[in-house]
Amino acid sequence: MPTSLPDAPIGIFDSGVGGLSVLRHIRAQLPHEHLLYFADSGFAPYGDKPEHVVTARVLAIGAFLIDQGAKAIVVACNTATVAAIAALRARYPGMPIVGVEPGLKPAAASSRNGLVGVLATERTLSGAKFLLLRDQVAENTGARFLLQPCIGLADQIEFGTLESSETDALLRRFISPLLDEGADALVLGCTHYPLVVASIERVIAACTDRPVTLIDTGEAVARQLARLLSADGIARAAGDVPARLDGYTSASGTALSAAFNGLLGVDPPVHEVVADAGQGIVIGPNN
Repeated sequence: MPTSLPDAPIGIFDSGVGGLSVLRHIRAQLPHEHLLYFADSGFAPYGDKPEHVVTARVLAIGAFLIDQGAKAIVVACNTATVAAIAALRARYPGMPIVGVEPGLKPAAASSRNGLVGVLATERTLSGAKFLLLRDQVAENTGARFLLQPCIGLADQIEFGTLESSETDALLRRFISPLLDEGADALVLGCTHYPLVVASIERVIAACTDRPVTLIDTGEAVARQLARLLSADGIARAAGDVPARLDGYTSASGTALSAAFNGLLGVDPPVHEVVADAGQGIVIGPNN
């Protein structure tokens, strides 16, 4: 059963390293909280899998994080949020569970001409939850959303090729048509994408001299998490014991360690995990 002790950790997971873009905001806003980060790189990408498969995987990861003592869960993946956060909340009612969604509302508010490009996975852009949000925001604001599935981009980032001609070519292929249509705000609708924001800004500068606003919702996710922990009375206060960060991955521990170090400048312990045939997840034999 989920714990409700303030000293318990927060579980955060993504299909890979993309959720580190959310983790860094959580560490900045909640520096006293113990954190568990699960990178499901061995099962990635989520975006090309059927919704029921993603849902089963999300429920398995949720159960694993709770087994590790998590008091709250952050679904730091747009695809997993769209597919499975309702099922996760139904499984653990009353537990603080925060998902991520593309920042359509702030993008519409920041756009000067009402044309907003949305960069995301195919699964996110075709999900009923996302389409309902798009229609609601469009009706309320008059904004028009240009949807761009970014096939292969999350994989490229997952492989660690953040600065490469291949990554730049993918970004130009996805971003250039949106700018040609007049978009003056771009939603980074996958948690992997903020990890290549410098490359995105270069591509934008090469394509247009118009100002273009980039929308990343990681900070808003951290704020919502802080609100829920405070409301439930389970926020951890500063104390003599420093906050811990532990990593888990369904793929290579070495790769996740390199991502922690290269992207966040930290070196936490990392554990490799394995999934059995029934989708149960356990810490691997080498850990």
